Amino acid sequence: MVKVAVLLAAYNGVKWLPAQVESILQQKNVDVNVFISVDSSSDATEAWVSELALNNARVKVLPHGEHFGGAGRNFYRLIRDVDFSEFDYIALADQDDIWLADKLNVAHEKILESCASGYSSNVTAFWPDGRKVLLDKAQRQRKYDFLFEAAGPGCSYVLKVSNALEFKRFVITNWSRVCEVSLHDWLVYAWFRSSGLSWYIDPISHMLYRQHSNNQFGANTGIKALVARLSLLRSGWYRGEVSKISGLLADRVQGLPASLLKQGKIPSSFLIRNWASLRRRFRDRVFLLVMVVLGIY
Repeated sequence: MVKVAVLLAAYNGVKWLPAQVESILQQKNVDVNVFISVDSSSDATEAWVSELALNNARVKVLPHGEHFGGAGRNFYRLIRDVDFSEFDYIALADQDDIWLADKLNVAHEKILESCASGYSSNVTAFWPDGRKVLLDKAQRQRKYDFLFEAAGPGCSYVLKVSNALEFKRFVITNWSRVCEVSLHDWLVYAWFRSSGLSWYIDPISHMLYRQHSNNQFGANTGIKALVARLSLLRSGWYRGEVSKISGLLADRVQGLPASLLKQGKIPSSFLIRNWASLRRRFRDRVFLLVMVVLGIY
């Protein structure tokens, strides 16, 4: 069986962790070890994961006491500090989801079939009232989509270790700048794609993506989500993330001057000219184009 190191970032998650960890440990046809990093919590999360590790040799807990202030830095810490060199894959896990039993095995099979280095999938968002919605992220990849969006929720990511080790070196070398990027899943996808590595997006969901008031970033659906996206554009947050990521990857991106990218600048003329290559979903490409033309981006 292939060996998978699951990197799980936790924060005040004792309410959801039992179901999530159980679903990970029950994955079929793979040998799984779970590495947990806890952002200093107030709900006994540290005590719960420490007790779990004492009673299950497949669970390892990184030293407690660090405060990250967001899931991104917690995942960067996991990538930096966990020695996953003896595994075949690493997978990223949030604390509050539920994985279907075939999630990791399917990822392994799809990576083999497609000769990909990275894998992600659609996910099924679910709410406390029982409502479920498929979040479709499996549109055809575009030339520059990695600079403007992630491949989907990072909790669906599975990465070949040979490439993940290269990304680990990149993270360590650029630690302070990497930690400025809020969305680890976006940066992971951008690094893989800008490195010329193939990425497979599975149209089938293999996990339940829990939605609740404590989600840092949840399901991007409905009018509220549209208003939130517009607000992020107006605030400059989205453009700032694009600038940070493109600046970090300046020497890897083909078709744009590295000198401009290192300054965090992507000319509006380039965005308008290449609007059809910036996002995977048609409506997202049109939305971004309109925002650029109106000067809101």
